[in-house]
Amino acid sequence: MAADLTDFGNWLAVPSVVCLWLAVLLRAPGALRSPQQRGLWLAVATAAAAMTLNLPDVVTYAMTRGAAYAHTIGLVRNLVGVLSAGAVLYFVAATTRGRRLQLASCAATAAWLSALVAVDAAAPGHGTHSMPPVGDPVPSLAYWLVLISAHVIANTVCVALCWRYSRRTESRGLAAGLRLFGLGTALAGLFWLAYLLKALFASTWAMPALPLLMNLHGLLRAAAILVPTLFTLRRTSADIATAWRLWPLWRDLVEAVPHVALNKPRSGRVMELLWPPVPRNLLVYRKVIETRDAILILGEYVGPGALEQARGHVADHGIPEQRRTAAALARVLKDARRAKLAGLPGQTGEAAGLELPAAIQSSNEGGDLADEARFLVDVAEAYTSPATTEEVNVP
Repeated sequence: MAADLTDFGNWLAVPSVVCLWLAVLLRAPGALRSPQQRGLWLAVATAAAAMTLNLPDVVTYAMTRGAAYAHTIGLVRNLVGVLSAGAVLYFVAATTRGRRLQLASCAATAAWLSALVAVDAAAPGHGTHSMPPVGDPVPSLAYWLVLISAHVIANTVCVALCWRYSRRTESRGLAAGLRLFGLGTALAGLFWLAYLLKALFASTWAMPALPLLMNLHGLLRAAAILVPTLFTLRRTSADIATAWRLWPLWRDLVEAVPHVALNKPRSGRVMELLWPPVPRNLLVYRKVIETRDAILILGEYVGPGALEQARGHVADHGIPEQRRTAAALARVLKDARRAKLAGLPGQTGEAAGLELPAAIQSSNEGGDLADEARFLVDVAEAYTSPATTEEVNVP
């Protein structure tokens, strides 16, 4: 059982490292521009580097190159690991805006790195650094206590603060990222606690689980820094779906009232989404604004009571109120668009007969744009339905 656990943990090493590096590369552009994300990115990047140097194949290759080479690889791996622990503290300090903790993390990291190099230099000649199941630690107990203390302290502080602030933040993305990062850090903390038990008490009962703990920690940290990317993909996908569904309504209304469009429309729906004329994050915003403006202008071509008359043509079979209003507005807009394109005179001021539905009114007065987008999607669906072809009231 213990051997199977170790084998599974070792098998997970390469997938874990690959996921870490993919996450590091994907998040590098945004993270390096953001001071709040820079510490997290650095913590994961250095953890990926340390775990790469700890891959079984890398360790085996280093040992075949001779004791001096194996020693260099082992020392660099441990130094990078301590740098990762310091970056963890810095990330937590940056997230919690703890200036003192930021300074303390930098000072502690420098002290740990210096102590490791000094203790390693003072030890007798040795090869790679290791904690063998039987015998004394290599190069010395003092070296491993310095290394373990760096990781245990950093991980403990990180887990506590990630848990605390993940419960306080109102941002779902930040809360998810903190919890994933905290859970991964907790697994790394258990890894180093097992090493501490081995160093102080020669306890080896937890050693078979160490590869699994470390590699699961890598996967969770990779997931933690990918949370913003996943939320962005989710938001982008939702925006694309909304823009796609709004297209038929928006296209017809902009054709009738072309001056409401900020940019010249593309030649088709697919081109509009693949090559939007505005920044992609503003695509739905512009579609909603331009559709609303066109509705306001086409209201001048709607006779008094047309919207209520159209509602009377919508069958009430348990249809929600908003959907009935959307269907009625779609009927009215088709008639108004035909009147505008036919060159009929419009009405202005109080003579205009279209009273805006509540969803559009509230957004126009500073309400929720997302609610208006959902309502206009309902209008667009009704607009393309054959049931809206019947004329209602054209002045």
